[in-house]
Amino acid sequence: MKDCSAPLPSHVIEGLRLFNAGQYFECHEELELAWREEHEEIRTLYQGILQAAVTYLHMRRGNFMGTVKVYKRCIKYLDAWPETCRGVNVGKLRADLTRAVQFWQGLGPTRTDEMDWSLLRPVEFQENR
Repeated sequence: MKDCSAPLPSHVIEGLRLFNAGQYFECHEELELAWREEHEEIRTLYQGILQAAVTYLHMRRGNFMGTVKVYKRCIKYLDAWPETCRGVNVGKLRADLTRAVQFWQGLGPTRTDEMDWSLLRPVEFQENR
């Protein structure tokens, strides 16, 4: 059973703050701590957010194929969750991530320097619900 009503653990909150600051590698590290500590199904949500950060990290590094590969894995994790869970707007994250990756794919591997970086949107979340 998916428990979307519980509060976010501190590692997830910090990971989301890092994500929203564009510190995708650091976000990955923090969310990995949360993922490793969690033993319930919610851990796959944390893994999905972590993979979203890695998707954006690959974009920032110009890694075309890495971006697409991680996105496909990421979206499978995120698709399993409702629009909002534990105060995280999962639906908006999915939509924003998909929009960014579709633009990225439209550029192709030789034009990644033309990426519209404004498409890398923050994760909306409520820390204290």
